[in-house]
Amino acid sequence: MTHGDTTGGFTKTDGWLDWYDGPSTPTFRLPAGAIDTHCHVFGPGAEFPYAPERKYTPCDASADQLFALRDQLGFDRNVIVQATCHGADNSALVDALRRSDGRARGVATVRRDVTDEELAELHAAGVRGVRFNFVKRLVDRVPTDSLDDIVARIAPLGWHVVIYFEADDLPELYDFFSGIPTDVVVDHMGRPDVTKDPEGPEFALFLRFLRENPNVWTKVSCPERLSATGPRALDGEQHAYTDVVPFARRVVEEFPDRVLWGTDWPHPNLKDHMPDDGLLVDSIPQIATTPALQRKLLVDNPRRLYWADSDTTEGER
Repeated sequence: MTHGDTTGGFTKTDGWLDWYDGPSTPTFRLPAGAIDTHCHVFGPGAEFPYAPERKYTPCDASADQLFALRDQLGFDRNVIVQATCHGADNSALVDALRRSDGRARGVATVRRDVTDEELAELHAAGVRGVRFNFVKRLVDRVPTDSLDDIVARIAPLGWHVVIYFEADDLPELYDFFSGIPTDVVVDHMGRPDVTKDPEGPEFALFLRFLRENPNVWTKVSCPERLSATGPRALDGEQHAYTDVVPFARRVVEEFPDRVLWGTDWPHPNLKDHMPDDGLLVDSIPQIATTPALQRKLLVDNPRRLYWADSDTTEGER
């Protein structure tokens, strides 16, 4: 479905792929209390304008639409990550958190000049982390000394840091990332090149990063971004994105207490296809192969990171 050529007067980026509004209902039954730990809201632009410095203009993807997807897929809660198209204006994120009835937490984007009052307001709304984006095509890189200042400000709140980077950037940033004193969550396994050997030196560096830094977690998410084979069955297997499985399964099995999973709805900046979110959920047993690993990935770990300061049974359906 096309979700409109404009979003509150904003013209979508040329060639933008809108999210798929007919997702299948998963056959995999999620464990009770499962949490989608990586998703976004876009606008609506008429209410929450997109940032002037943005690198892309998406279609609208509202909180109501996100929560409808949550219920269809069988998740109990969401962690909503501030989208780069909104810059450091977290208004759409905060609105979604406030409307979630306690069933969502957030990861915000803040600048160096954020005030204590603003941080307190974000915390009250449900924000529990900040995101630093190092993907050059999405943001202009922020000096690391500015990030050090932000980390010092958010650490007393018990927040963590989410980092988004690509595998080629890890050698340069390894020492800086290793020095972050809070918990750190890596988006999408640091975007490995899955055409390479999962036992090869590039992914080995990422695994070493996790081993040497027990405060580092990772999302084993977004196979649709990483896959070279795409959403097709291979060798008779009825599972999509099979080339990503060896990488994600390796991480889940070695670091079962520090892994998270999310849909990445509404899947910004994909170029060749838009995934079926039900199919993404059905791929989870390929990377977390036992009920115990699935519960850690989908329930226990995200609760510990995002709901540690509240009643962990609140909101379970």
